[in-house]
Parts: sequence; structure tokens; C-alpha cells
Amino acid sequence: MRLVIARCSVDYAGRLTAHLPSAPRLILVKADGSVSIHADDRAYKPLNWMSPPCTLKEGDGDSAGVWTVVNKAGEKLIITMEEILHDSSHELGVDPGLIKDGVEAHLQELLADRIETLGAGYTLIRREYPTAIGPVDILCRNADGATVAVEIKRRGEIDGVEQLTRYLELLNRDPHLAPVRGVFAAQEIKPQARVLATDRGIDCVVLDYDALRGIEDDKLRLF
Repeated sequence: MRLVIARCSVDYAGRLTAHLPSAPRLILVKADGSVSIHADDRAYKPLNWMSPPCTLKEGDGDSAGVWTVVNKAGEKLIITMEEILHDSSHELGVDPGLIKDGVEAHLQELLADRIETLGAGYTLIRREYPTAIGPVDILCRNADGATVAVEIKRRGEIDGVEQLTRYLELLNRDPHLAPVRGVFAAQEIKPQARVLATDRGIDCVVLDYDALRGIEDDKLRLF
């Protein structure tokens, strides 16, 4: 990962245009090719970004201070450097992925064993389906034969929806799987997470842990 802190302005040219005026910002260039631009607020959310696959070209000569990031759709993120305050690269290696607590791991196991509770005709492809950015909790097919990726949490919050969104973006590049739908499953789903999931076309499922264990004769509730 490359970390650059610089005073810069940023212009995006694509389906629409956007401009960030000159200010000190953090630029992250990750090993997967993605480039994101951050301010010292907004938590984890970048001001602007370009998802992989994309290419970064650093200018030379008269345009030495201009970085141009282009994705496969031809959209451009143009970063004009005025002053670089810090520039370092760090090898992070392969991330082991999120380690779920006991309840989440058990929920995954139970739901995989009873995958039909998601709907009639659902069939399991596999648990912990591997991807380049970590394993998808459950990959399955619905009654129509469409691929469904399921992300399981004990408490469903916005970061879980973001995680599933990244998985879906990657899985939908595989012609053998696409189109892939998403299901965000948790014992409790926060309202903000539900709104974000709905906006992105992701179904939300509230899991009843006791029911899955067979303690109660209840079913998952789909919203």
C-alpha cells in the first residue's frame, strides 16, 4: 500500500463531473489498483475514489505533478499535486480476513445447513467461498438458478453492507457466477444499514439464532 499526504486538487470526469479544490489530503494506492482520496473526517468514507481494475499514470515533464487514474469505462480521476508532504509504501501481505466470533460462525454453519430457510428452492454452493479480498460467508443459488452471496453478522451495521458490496462487485465480474445478488443477514440490522442495503439492491434477513438451532419453530423474516 502506498500512502501519500499532499496538498492537491482532484477532478473526476465520467458519467458526471466533480471537483475538489486544493487542500491537504491522504491518497491511498492499494495493491489491487484502487485509488482513494481521504480528508481528515468522514470516518472510512473517501471523498473520491476509483475502484479496480484501473490504471494510475504519474505525469512527467511539465505535467510531473499530475496523476491520472483511468478505469475500464474510461472514467478519469485527475489528481493535481501542489505539494507532497509524505510518500511511503508498505507491504501488508495477504490479509487473513475478518475472524468472526462464535455466534457469527455458528450462524453461518446453521444457515448453510438450512439454506432453504432463505427461500424455497435455495441450494448451497459452499461456505467461505474464496475471493481475492476474502471469503464470502455463503454462496448459494435461488430457485431461479441465480447466484446469491450471503454476508452474516451478529449485528448488521453499515460496514457489513459495504463489505458485501465489495464482494458483489468482485463476484459479478465472473461470467460463471454473474449476475450475483446479495443477502445481508444478521440477528439485528441497524436502520441505517437497512437503508443502504435497500438502496444497493441487497436483501436484508433477520436471523433468529434460537430458531435456527431448532429451539423454536420459527422462520427467518425477510424485509
